[in-house]
Amino acid sequence: MTPTTIAGVRLKGIASAVPKYVRVIEEDAKTFPDSDVSRIIENTGVRKRHVVIGNMCTSDLCYTAAERLFAESGVERNTIDALLFVSQTPDYILPATSCSLHGRLALDRHCASFDVNLGCSGYVYGLWLASNLIACGSAKRVLLLAGDTITRIAAPKDRSVALLFGDAGTATIMERDDNALPMSFVLGTDGNGQQNLVVLAGGFRFPRSEKTGLLSERESGNIRSDENLYMNGPEIFTFTLKEVPPMVKSLVTDYDAIDAIVMHQANKFILDYIAKRLKIPKEKLILTLENYGNTSSASIPLALTVALSDKLTVSSLNLLLAGFGVGYSWGAVTLTCGPIVMPELVIVPEDAAMQSRQQEV
Repeated sequence: MTPTTIAGVRLKGIASAVPKYVRVIEEDAKTFPDSDVSRIIENTGVRKRHVVIGNMCTSDLCYTAAERLFAESGVERNTIDALLFVSQTPDYILPATSCSLHGRLALDRHCASFDVNLGCSGYVYGLWLASNLIACGSAKRVLLLAGDTITRIAAPKDRSVALLFGDAGTATIMERDDNALPMSFVLGTDGNGQQNLVVLAGGFRFPRSEKTGLLSERESGNIRSDENLYMNGPEIFTFTLKEVPPMVKSLVTDYDAIDAIVMHQANKFILDYIAKRLKIPKEKLILTLENYGNTSSASIPLALTVALSDKLTVSSLNLLLAGFGVGYSWGAVTLTCGPIVMPELVIVPEDAAMQSRQQEV
C-alpha cells in the first residue's frame, strides 16, 4: 500500500514484561557441542534471553504489562473502548485471548475485543488498527497488547531457532488527541512466502496427530516435529532485503529528521545489513537483541522500553518503527512520541501465571 497518514492520535504509554527465567547462550550451546558460541553471538547478537517456563503464556506477560501501565498512567479501565491482542501464541484455539484478557483486566462491557494473528510486523499493524479506530471515531482510547512466547514452539535441538527467540508481552495505550502530530504508515503482504516461517501442524489444515508430534532429523541436522516452528533463514533474509529498504525509503528520505529507528529485532546480522544498505547512522539504530533475543510481536515496544524510556518519559522523539517477517508481512510508521508513561521493565515470576489461572477458575 502507499503511505497513509492518520492524525489526531497519540501514544499515552507503553509497558513491557518478560519472564524471570533467563537462559544464556553458553547454556544453549551445550545442546550443540560443535557450535562456535562466539560466532553465534556475532551473527545473532543474542547473549541471553528471558524464557517462559511451566505453563506461563503470552497473555500472562501482556496482562502484567497492562496492569503496570494502568497503575502508573492513571488511566481508568472503563475508558478503554477497544482491546487488541496481537500474538501468534494465544491461550486457546477459542475463545479469543483478547476476551480472556478483557475479563482478567476487568474492562467495561462496552469495550470491543479481538485478536490479531501476526508476529514480526504485528506491533506496527496494531498501531495502525488502533489509530484507525480512534481517527474514525469508533474509539477514544485503545489498549493494544502485543507479545509472543515463541520458545514454546521452537524445538530445543533446532539450531535455526533455538538460540534466537525470547519471550515478552507488552501493553500500549493510545488515545484521541487533536493536537497530536500525524503518523504515516506503510504496510504490505506477500503470502507466497508463508511456507518459509511456519508451524505446519496444529491448525485445521494439518490437525495434530500421533505423527505430527514426532521429532525427526531435518535439514542441516536440525531436530524438530511438524508442531514446531520452521524457519528458512536464507529465504527470510532474501525477503527482508527485498522489502524492508523500499518500505523505509517510502517514509523517510532524511534521517536528520528522525531521532531513533526501532526495527523488529530479527537478528543482528540482518539489522546491520539493512542499516548499511540504507546508510542509517549507527547511533540512531536501536538494538536490544543481546539481552532479550527476537521477541516477535513484542520486539519493537520492548526495545522502546529498554533503550528509550529515559528520553520518552521526559521529551518527544521522532521515531521510525518497522516490523517485517512471518507471513510474509511488513509495516512501518513514522511518528512523534512523548512525553509518555513508560514504566520500568516488569519481570514476571513463574508463580504469577499460576495465580492468574487460579483466579480464572
